[in-house]
Amino acid sequence: MTAPLEPFPAAARRGLANEQLRANLANATQTIRAKRARVVAELDDWEELRESGRAIKADVLARLDEYLLQFETAATAAGAQVHWARNGDEAGAVVASVAQRHGATEVVKVKSLTTDEIGLNDHLARQGIHALETDFAELILQLDGDWSSHILVPAIHRNRSEIRDLFARTISPGLTSDDPRDLAEASRLYLRERFLSAKVGVSGANFAIAETGTVCVVESEGNGRMCTTLPPVLVSVVGIEKLLPRFADLEVFLQLLPRSSTGERMNPYTSLWTGVTAGDGPQEMHVVLLDNGRTRVLQDDIGRQALHCIRCSACLNVCPVYSRTGGHAYGSVYPGPIGAILTPQLIGIENAKTLPFASSLCGACYEVCPVKIDIPTVLLHLRRRAVEASPDRREAHAMRIAAWIMTSHRRFAFAERFVAVTSRVFARSRVIRRLPIVLRGWTRTRDLKAPAAQTFRDWWRERKR
Repeated sequence: MTAPLEPFPAAARRGLANEQLRANLANATQTIRAKRARVVAELDDWEELRESGRAIKADVLARLDEYLLQFETAATAAGAQVHWARNGDEAGAVVASVAQRHGATEVVKVKSLTTDEIGLNDHLARQGIHALETDFAELILQLDGDWSSHILVPAIHRNRSEIRDLFARTISPGLTSDDPRDLAEASRLYLRERFLSAKVGVSGANFAIAETGTVCVVESEGNGRMCTTLPPVLVSVVGIEKLLPRFADLEVFLQLLPRSSTGERMNPYTSLWTGVTAGDGPQEMHVVLLDNGRTRVLQDDIGRQALHCIRCSACLNVCPVYSRTGGHAYGSVYPGPIGAILTPQLIGIENAKTLPFASSLCGACYEVCPVKIDIPTVLLHLRRRAVEASPDRREAHAMRIAAWIMTSHRRFAFAERFVAVTSRVFARSRVIRRLPIVLRGWTRTRDLKAPAAQTFRDWWRERKR
């Protein structure tokens, strides 16, 4: 059973109180948004690419059972060993057994968001195996016992001076510069020796191709190339939704992903591997196909589109809620709008019932999503489910009362007159910041405009006289 997450409103207050966090987020998200807008504007067929991406992903989910078996057949024929994991424990057991069989007490990791989801590092640590994060931002967080707050830029809540101080007391004693080149060099020196000595590499995946059994990782630092080519053994943990039917489908997604994520025309490093080849790269390859709640999400006709996500983080960078609270407020490795619809479905709405309400429903997330996930619609769908699953039925009762009033013009007219009379209480204020009794919960996190002193009906009668 998954433990319930801390309610979003409580967690968000800490983020809102952290001025440095908000400054870091504002600077980073504004920069990424501007870069994305420039490179997207270069493509006349951007909307057609979005629609193609949506259609391919919808086809994958509609025929996922077929594509998974096709991938297993192709990957096995190419020399890979395919494992099926229902949850994080089973996936962790596979990775640990491979490492132990080869006498590895340390593995090097890349593209670890899915492995973060299942707590792979902790699982391996309990088996005496250290999992070394090699993405620059992930390394920063690991060195400080921190965790990700952004899908693309996990350490977005850290600035250069904080990173310099961390490196100086951990991997690079005496470091005094916070120049990005010096920080990158410090991590490069630390990691290079470990790349060369690693017996086992562990990767996630951006895409997996059912037609050929190929796994694909795109990244910007080159550490992915190191992890997936230097160790003699490679284990790739792949969420089952990461499949694409055909190799040719990469043409669409390798245009959508870099523009939406880093604001680049293409990723500096695109690595693809299919099975094993004698004398070239890892000589033993394992692919762990991970469910961990995904088939449960698949059963929801509305919510399943969350599985279309290609982890670009564009929705985070435009979200007014995320940019003020930061990723930690979401209590999950999937923050922001996509986290608000994916996490509750993966772990159960009863364990994350406040996340679907962590949105203004402005729709900006849908406008930038490269695969056209209708996040606002899914948020509303999950809000309904959260209310239905809650033992506190006050909101459900309130909605029933509202429906009863609005289905009769006489009752509605009476309600209008009542509001007009009570509005005199707020005559001196343009904003209502506190409502009484059961309505207090609504204004705990929202302000309301004061109601008009005159109803539209009364205004219209006066005009007709």
